[in-house]
Amino acid sequence: MSGHDDDAKLAAHLAEVAGRLLLTLRGAGVLAGKALGDAGDALANCFLVAALRAARPEDGLLSEEEKDDAARLARRRVWIIDPVDGTREYGEGAPNGWRADWAVHVALAIDGVASIGAVALPALGDVLRSDQPRALPPAPPRLRMVVSRSRPAREALAVAEVLGAKLVPMGSAGAKAMALIRGEADIYLHSGGQHEWDSCAPVAVARAAGLHCSRIDGSPLVYNQRATYMPDLLICRREHAARVLEEVRKLG
Repeated sequence: MSGHDDDAKLAAHLAEVAGRLLLTLRGAGVLAGKALGDAGDALANCFLVAALRAARPEDGLLSEEEKDDAARLARRRVWIIDPVDGTREYGEGAPNGWRADWAVHVALAIDGVASIGAVALPALGDVLRSDQPRALPPAPPRLRMVVSRSRPAREALAVAEVLGAKLVPMGSAGAKAMALIRGEADIYLHSGGQHEWDSCAPVAVARAAGLHCSRIDGSPLVYNQRATYMPDLLICRREHAARVLEEVRKLG
């Protein structure tokens, strides 16, 4: 087994186990809302950080829930994780109606490229991974654009109107990106700002599945930067990329 195969297997295993821990915590019924979200973030982060430091001590590490260590900037290989992507969604609901649109992200960026990743959707019992790309389902006649359920981006709404695309509101960035692979959407256009941990794992998985991934001006997504903020993101079927990018350009 090659080193990359080992890395991919590790990413998928850690994302799956973290997801199980989060489901157990939520299923206990002791916490809900923000308190549950905070506890889930802390639990999953503790597990993932400890596991990665033990398994890959020479690699850099960037986590949403961990103080940033600038030493990562000198590393070619940097693990980028989001212990709970969609913390609010994770904490919402009741024992018989918990939300499912949240995720666990474990990615490895190599030389700034989202090279290896796993996105667990624990409430759906699914782990999507870059080393086991799935065939994309056939696209329906009418395009579907996945957008934030609370604050859809202006550009996304404008492009969806031009394309006649149906809007599919959803929670976390990981859930949105994986919706394309799961056959629930065709375009994910985001311009409201994110951080590297929001998109690194989803982009690695999406690229492996053959999807287009870029900034909304068509430039590449570059990871392990000093400033972790990433202004925008486009993930879509390749056959729609040129049209979407052109419509965004027209918006200025």
